[in-house]
Amino acid sequence: MSKNTLLFSPDEYQQRIATVRSHMRQRGIDLLLIDQTEFLFYLTGFSISENMYRACLLPADGAPVMILRAVDEGPFLENSWISDYIGFLDWEDPLEVVANTIKNRGWGAVKLGLDEESYCMTLRRFKRLKELLPSVNFADFSGVLEVVRASKSPAEIAYLRRAAHIADVALTEAVAAANIGTSERDTAGIVHSVFMRMGADSARAGIITSGTGDAFLHGNLHSHPMACGDILHMELLPYVNGYSARLMRPAVIAESSQKQRDIAEQLLDIQDKQFAAMKPGASAAELDAMVREAALKQGLRNTYPNITGYSLGYFPLSTPRTSDFSRIFLPNSDWELQAGMCFHMYVSASGIAFSETVLVTENGMELLTKTPRQLFVAGNA
Repeated sequence: MSKNTLLFSPDEYQQRIATVRSHMRQRGIDLLLIDQTEFLFYLTGFSISENMYRACLLPADGAPVMILRAVDEGPFLENSWISDYIGFLDWEDPLEVVANTIKNRGWGAVKLGLDEESYCMTLRRFKRLKELLPSVNFADFSGVLEVVRASKSPAEIAYLRRAAHIADVALTEAVAAANIGTSERDTAGIVHSVFMRMGADSARAGIITSGTGDAFLHGNLHSHPMACGDILHMELLPYVNGYSARLMRPAVIAESSQKQRDIAEQLLDIQDKQFAAMKPGASAAELDAMVREAALKQGLRNTYPNITGYSLGYFPLSTPRTSDFSRIFLPNSDWELQAGMCFHMYVSASGIAFSETVLVTENGMELLTKTPRQLFVAGNA
């Protein structure tokens, strides 16, 4: 395996493994089973979907071993630094292969850590593993890998920067093409084209919908022609090697109203103050309050039920999660910012929303997305 085919250097992978092993030692765990796609990618470089169960076994000492479908050996060898693996046939039981590997490697009576919150470790699978490994002592490792990968490495940040730039270009071209009579679907087509042209991963463009009321952020894509004064809401989600930057902007078709301009100005002012306070050690709850309480106090919204930001990083195509909520901004959040964390921070009201991809630095924060922070007016009457 040439290291040139890896997304990260061998040294970075070894550093990640060493960090995880330190957490294993603190918990007295001899062997760790990793199966959730995000975490498999983070530690092994391999992120194939879970059409059939696959997992990596990481011992406290010694080389890890990957267990996967034999048909997936090609992409595994291309993308992973791990050389020890077992490829099973499609008619074999993957859990039996995992259990037999554990016993054959001399781990049949160890303390085995697994993530009880993994969407890959179903209750049926857990019961089956316990049946197959009666002498193994199972231990919960939940929450550890979320924390380990919370702060991004320079290489990860570089992928996020590329994705953010693609979002900026796509937003600019989408606004330039929107006009009376064009549709949200037309806008999505332009965004897709920019993504492909600029080397983004093959993934959906994002959420492109009508900006109406306060519950539009997850709206549907429509084909009806837009009219003067309509708000085109765009949340763009470009991915580069699985790393996603995110950007929201509103574009009013042909002519904006004074009310729309006033709401946009208030939202931007609120968010600018929040951004100015983002730095290592800042309280997530206090940063959330700067947006939530101000929006309610100024009458921009009657209620504010949603989060005001969440973690950004790697999002595999096969995950059921389109957002990373391991770190979110809420009134009851009990964590603090650290350098290297990256977030999607957003604010919205009355069909108008602004968001940025925000990197926490040693001295404060940096906006990775560079699109002008303004209410756009697209086309002309």
